[in-house]
Amino acid sequence: MSEAQTILPPGAPLLDYLPVGLFGSVMGLTGLSIAWRLAHTHFGVPEWIAMTIAAVAIVAFVVVAIAYLVKLVTAFAVVRTEFRHPIAGNLFGTVLISLLLLPIPLNPFAHQLAQALWMVGAVGMMLFAVLIVSRWMSDRQQVAHATPAWIIPVVGLLDVPLALPTLDLPPLHGLMVFSLAVGLFFAVPLFTLVFSRLLFEPPLPDPLKPSLLILVAPFAVGYSTYTVTVGQTDLFSEVLYMLTLFMLAVLLGQLRNLPVCCPFRVSWWAVSFPLAASSIAALRFAVSEPGLITDGIAIALLGLATLVIIGLLGRTLFGVVTGELRTLSS
Repeated sequence: MSEAQTILPPGAPLLDYLPVGLFGSVMGLTGLSIAWRLAHTHFGVPEWIAMTIAAVAIVAFVVVAIAYLVKLVTAFAVVRTEFRHPIAGNLFGTVLISLLLLPIPLNPFAHQLAQALWMVGAVGMMLFAVLIVSRWMSDRQQVAHATPAWIIPVVGLLDVPLALPTLDLPPLHGLMVFSLAVGLFFAVPLFTLVFSRLLFEPPLPDPLKPSLLILVAPFAVGYSTYTVTVGQTDLFSEVLYMLTLFMLAVLLGQLRNLPVCCPFRVSWWAVSFPLAASSIAALRFAVSEPGLITDGIAIALLGLATLVIIGLLGRTLFGVVTGELRTLSS
């Protein structure tokens, strides 16, 4: 028997500690690459920045997907428990949202692959939304479990239309409207439920505090999806954008002491996509309503998202190199 087999018997769990929420890193990196692509178009910044971030996002997806597949094969019972968990189970939507976002930067280089990823993500997202809503309605839920992660499974449908304008697929306007309608409709009661839990129940545990920023996503992504679907900026889209700015200001204030009070965990990646989505919304708005203030907000949010995501990536890679990943995943 080899030394490796002695140390690690056949069938022993591998990467059983790896949370599915780590796919949030792919979402954040992909969103940031899209934001820098918009900055290239609007401000003329070098295109290589967006392309480099997109490459990092693709590598991150491949690495995390392989790692989680290893977990699925060697620790299936752990994955099943994670999927059935009233909070963690919602984070499986991050896998599907990653598949919906990656086709945007991938499309210029691998058009058919981008189409295939989007189709898998779109079908999977719709089935996952139906499954989770059915689960909510079939069993009595606990108010303490109503965390921002609950927004992901259904409001994640808002990500379905984003890549469509670039994929050269048959007209799917009905699907775009369906995704927009369901995503925005469910955003209202889910946001209200989570907000009520934050007001009247004990504070979120420290590992879940970064997920507060997910509450920005329905408005930021909703703005982008609405403008992509309708093809213009109107009063309703402006309302969504203004709500994005308001919620961002409130929640950044709530999270300003996060680095001091809470040790770094990979759950911190929950802040990455909402920040990237907010910068995308700000850049889209700056394009439709050019001006010193709108440009300034777009630049500020892009800079904030970039600094935060670079920091998260650097700290995560440092943890991987130093063997801290199990601790950081707790």
